[in-house]
Amino acid sequence: MVMREKVCKFYKNKRAVWSLLLFSFIFILSLFSNLIANDKPLIVKYNNQILFPTFQQYSDKFFGGDFPTVADYKDKLIINNINQNGWMIMPIIPYSYNTVDYMLETATPSAPDKNHWLGTDEEGRDVLARILYGIRLSVIFAFLLTAVSSLIGIFIGAVQGYFGGKVDLILQRFIEIWDSLPQLFILIIIASVFLPTFWSLLVILLLFSWTGLTSMVRAEFLRLRNFEYVKAAKVLGVGNFRIIFRHILPNALVTSITFIPFIMAEAITALSALDFLGLGLSADYPSLGDLVRQGKDNLQAPWIGVSIFIVLSGLLSMLIFIGEGIRDALDTRRNDR
Repeated sequence: MVMREKVCKFYKNKRAVWSLLLFSFIFILSLFSNLIANDKPLIVKYNNQILFPTFQQYSDKFFGGDFPTVADYKDKLIINNINQNGWMIMPIIPYSYNTVDYMLETATPSAPDKNHWLGTDEEGRDVLARILYGIRLSVIFAFLLTAVSSLIGIFIGAVQGYFGGKVDLILQRFIEIWDSLPQLFILIIIASVFLPTFWSLLVILLLFSWTGLTSMVRAEFLRLRNFEYVKAAKVLGVGNFRIIFRHILPNALVTSITFIPFIMAEAITALSALDFLGLGLSADYPSLGDLVRQGKDNLQAPWIGVSIFIVLSGLLSMLIFIGEGIRDALDTRRNDR
């Protein structure tokens, strides 16, 4: 009954609801990037065979070419051979995030046209395709970073708040020292030694992001551990970790959940900022931060800067609105409006 009331309270916040729906739609759409933006056909009928090049590679020789390399479906010879012996259906955007359009008639970056709806970047790659793939990469990265860092932060905060005393003191001093480390300089050193990948960058940012929820969970546990139901559980001989995870944590999570959208927004910002500075993902990844850098370096091509500004500001704004809606719904001190 209480949960239903909170859900109803959230739905009364129209801005948060529309932000959640729009963000979910954009993210789900980005999950199908390979089917929306790709330089490979969705379906090919060739010599009475139904093929799916998006999911399986076929060689140039398979379609009547001369080489055993992967087929280039923009090659006129391949196109003619397929059309003479069947047909093919291309995605709505016939370019992947790393497809270089060598048929451009103007210098790169080229302005938006019927082939490239948001133009191309400085290397001749479709901006819309890179944005679509970049949204998927950024949101999945932010979700994984938020989930893992929240689990670590909540666990350490729970241990601090429940046991208190020397345990709390030692962990609190460790967190203060850890937070005081120059994160940017450490990232610069690591990026200069190792080539950052998706997983290595996730681990690096995880080292510094887990402290976000620790203080809030610690404060909630310090407050809740003195409640009567906790004392009664101790008297009955219930184990400490059972009390932590079964009795106190569900109540303490209410405060933590409200911060998850804000942490996700911070993770997307951190990834984009590192990519912008050249300390993040390599050019092999579709990076939103790299498009921000290109927008800065190519002021004569405003379509790059304007497009990525709208995308990033929109994603971050929607996450902030969702977080505000969850916070207001779970805040018992606020009255229904």
